[in-house]
Amino acid sequence: MTSKRERVFGGKITAPVTLFGEVATASAPPNTVAIDHIQLPAQQPRRYFDPQKMEQLVLSVKEHGILEPLLVRTLKKLDTYELVAGERRYRAAKAAGLTDIPVVIREMTDEQATQLALIENLQREDLNPVEETEGVLQLLALKLKMPVSEVPKLLYRMQHEAKGKVAHNVMGSSENEAVQAVFAALATMSWESFVNNRLPLLNLPNDVLEALQQGKIAYTKAQVIARIKDEQQRDELLKQAITQNLSLNEIKVRVKEAKPDAEAETTPAQLLVGRMTEITKRLKRSKAWNERKKHERITKLLDELERLTEEA
Repeated sequence: MTSKRERVFGGKITAPVTLFGEVATASAPPNTVAIDHIQLPAQQPRRYFDPQKMEQLVLSVKEHGILEPLLVRTLKKLDTYELVAGERRYRAAKAAGLTDIPVVIREMTDEQATQLALIENLQREDLNPVEETEGVLQLLALKLKMPVSEVPKLLYRMQHEAKGKVAHNVMGSSENEAVQAVFAALATMSWESFVNNRLPLLNLPNDVLEALQQGKIAYTKAQVIARIKDEQQRDELLKQAITQNLSLNEIKVRVKEAKPDAEAETTPAQLLVGRMTEITKRLKRSKAWNERKKHERITKLLDELERLTEEA
């Protein structure tokens, strides 16, 4: 099982609701409403629920009921509410056969509801690293007022500019200030660390990504296993890593062993091209061009190579 140290964030996220503007939270006494009058939002930050933990929660709900009220908001339709926080409890209550559950009702906008749902989910101990990463991207998208798909592009532009690779003029922009504000509120990691270590998780092969989403493997191990391009080899190592609880170092050793020797798979033609490329690099740095005899010899060799390639 993934330890908290290996998760995306080292501790609970306590981002203040003032990040997007003041929102009243669960300070009022709870109400009891019919569970059939509560509907899930169109987009939920969380998609995977551990079956074993859900079963335990259902048993607890059957025995003790819902101990912590759910947070809902009112909808235009009379006596209908949308769930904001507490999806696990909601699902457990339905599975346990409850007809009425305790809730705290709040009036809030779509943006405020999404914000609170994201922060509530990011505070969960059992949220998997992929969902955490996606949750942070959604928070950033809300703050930046842009589609989620555009946020990674902005973060990579910031990274390139910070490293001096490209001048995007992002670091002094309002977008940069918004990104900094979100990560300051999360108070768990920097945006640079998020770009380097978290965004790559979303590009993992499907088999590795699924294991990570289900909490079967730590993200650090998942990233190493993903280096194996052969699907069969990768799948075999993934199963071993899970069933044998291999350490990160053990996985690295097996990844190195699984990779075929580079030269064994290289064709003679590829070897020659590689040699030519390396020689060309050396010639550019060489002082041989300044010596007449070497200059003449190199010229003759180049002429001969040119004739050979023309004949080919």
